[in-house]
Amino acid sequence: MLELTMASVSGTDAGATAGMLMADAPSAPGSVLRVGRDPSVCRLVTPDDWLFVSRVHLEFVWGQDGAWQVTWLRGSQPDPSSEVLLTVGEYAQSLAYGGTVTLPRGGAGEIVVRDRTSPRSINVGFYHEV
Repeated sequence: MLELTMASVSGTDAGATAGMLMADAPSAPGSVLRVGRDPSVCRLVTPDDWLFVSRVHLEFVWGQDGAWQVTWLRGSQPDPSSEVLLTVGEYAQSLAYGGTVTLPRGGAGEIVVRDRTSPRSINVGFYHEV
């Protein structure tokens, strides 16, 4: 099971959240969770006017190797207007535009999608239950 929580953060005060959403999916073939602005395909939906987030920005997929993977999907623009950072414990790494990372089994962490032009972000916490 993969559990996701998403907070939309706006403003200079890091505690100013606009909303909190939750979603989960079983660790089974075909399981997918998406994060973005398009409610027709995304389980976690950001504010529609937050254009630094693509219609479908992040995609979590249960892989054939028995682990969850997250991909920062490429949007309609050649250069992104956001940056994505993955943190697991004390380990942090930037996620490349169009890149994929395998999430740790039985682990928890956070993915932050930060607007490059404004003090806004979406913070997606994850917990991979084994």
